[in-house]
Amino acid sequence: MSELTFKGQEFVYNHHLTVPHRPLVPDASKSVGDARLDGNLIINGDNLHGLKSLLPMYAGKVDCVFIDPPYNTGNEGWNYNDNVNSPMMQEWLRSNPVGIDDGLRHDKWCAMMWPRLRLLHELLGDAGSLWVTLDDNEIHRARSMLDSIFGEQNFVATCIWHKNYSPKPSAQFFSEDHDYLLIYAKDKTIWRPKLLDRTDDMNARYSNPDNDRRGEWKPGDLSARNYYSEGTYPITCPSGRVIAGPSGGNYWRVKESKFKEMDRDGRIWWGEDGNNIPSIKRFLTDVKDGRVPQTLWEYDEVGHTQDAKKELLSILDFASSDDVFVTPKPTALLARVLDLATTEHSIVLDSFAGSGTTGHAVLAANKRDGGDRKFILVECEQYADTLTAERMRRVIEGYAFDGKQREELLKKSLTFTDLKRADRLIAHVTSIENLEAHRFDAIEKKVKDGILTVEGVKNITERVEGLGGQFTFCTLGEAIDLDRMLTGESLPSFEQLGALLFHMATNEAINPGTVSVQDGHGYLGESARFHVWLIYKPELNFLTSRDAALTMAKAKALAEEKPGKRHLVFAPAKFVSQKLLDEAHVPVEFAPLPWALYRAERG
Repeated sequence: MSELTFKGQEFVYNHHLTVPHRPLVPDASKSVGDARLDGNLIINGDNLHGLKSLLPMYAGKVDCVFIDPPYNTGNEGWNYNDNVNSPMMQEWLRSNPVGIDDGLRHDKWCAMMWPRLRLLHELLGDAGSLWVTLDDNEIHRARSMLDSIFGEQNFVATCIWHKNYSPKPSAQFFSEDHDYLLIYAKDKTIWRPKLLDRTDDMNARYSNPDNDRRGEWKPGDLSARNYYSEGTYPITCPSGRVIAGPSGGNYWRVKESKFKEMDRDGRIWWGEDGNNIPSIKRFLTDVKDGRVPQTLWEYDEVGHTQDAKKELLSILDFASSDDVFVTPKPTALLARVLDLATTEHSIVLDSFAGSGTTGHAVLAANKRDGGDRKFILVECEQYADTLTAERMRRVIEGYAFDGKQREELLKKSLTFTDLKRADRLIAHVTSIENLEAHRFDAIEKKVKDGILTVEGVKNITERVEGLGGQFTFCTLGEAIDLDRMLTGESLPSFEQLGALLFHMATNEAINPGTVSVQDGHGYLGESARFHVWLIYKPELNFLTSRDAALTMAKAKALAEEKPGKRHLVFAPAKFVSQKLLDEAHVPVEFAPLPWALYRAERG
């Protein structure tokens, strides 16, 4: 397999491992419903740190990751912000934003994406999938990185989203009317896309002209071009007409005995007069309940960029259309992803959340089928509250929409001839205004990219019903600093440290519902190999006391409370050796916390 190389690669290859754990800090004032970390989340902070903070609770639990990262066109003004221990990359921090003239912009993009993709891979469950929207600027580099991280055997498909409903006359070479959607599975031997609902057009192809008891059917070709040694026999029609064999270069799909069996079973159609070339009856009841997804996604099914902007404008107030989030995705596009990649109980993660389309689509899917999907949105920009979260608040609770309804009355590409005959064009536009003015509050005329558009505009006021649901808005707290922990300056909470230790020791996510603690002695949960315990209080006096040590009596009590597996106990100290535990057949292992230095203070 060929591998992608980029500047800074050796420094970011394992950078995700050095990123410190930062706790999620709920902000009830910006949330909807009770603040909780096991429900819908909106995290405001650097997504690299946000993803690292999710590991203790969500490693291996996410079912679907959808991300819409910077396309790196050179015009987006994104910043490289990762504090990597490299003089070259420290210089990158001082040369932001990344622009079109930056000769290292592709290297910087790869260096930014690599550690985030590594963490996303860890968060995905074995039956999970990753969906990434991109264009031609970086798709080939993304493919190479994802092949390295996920394994090229887990590449599923590249879908093409037809995102523009009309060509751009201003394009220098070609009007770029599509984006890509890269799809990888965590484990392709396990993951399968769901089937899409069959369309009315598909079902309309079936009928039942002969009143077959098996219901509606459609005719299928009996011949095919693939060679078949038993597919060249003559056929006699009910009318007596003899068909010597299939047309030149073709073969019957089934052998003669099978054909006669199908005819006796009424599965062959000869036409109303019994004289047609026979066809196979394909019954609607025999086809799959849905349709297999295709790699070409048309905008009439999944929306286009203008749909996305209009949708966002209908929900939120902007001073002008120029202030609208530049590259939102339509909820119809995300609805298609959710249809293919999730069940009613899936966890969906978007670490480049932007305008919050993913969260909106999850809420809409739950409303539609009664599901309880959860979304986790991570957004680093300041608009995480005013845009991302505010959109969620409005679609959850409902909102009053004061807006404009537009109807296109004329759309015309202007030519030099039109300009020479401008009086005729103006007269035509004026006649449209006179004819249609009574139906609208205003008639708007504009020329953009060489296209004249005339639209009728109605002012409308309506109340949009809420989708229901809730979410918790979080920021990122202070990172766990081992040096400061050793001095007692910064001691994390029991819950934060417990979740981190559980994940570090087991490589599994903690279940907050199993955690219990009393007077500094707590149960963290059960992993594949261990029951995991923590003896800890964020108090220096406790950590240096005899109560914080593992003893033989405590070890026996823990083993009796949760039989059946070995026990892993984190504690600042122990008063019993591992040899004594093993000789006494007490299935407990001690894991030291980094507070041995505290004992020096007592002396």
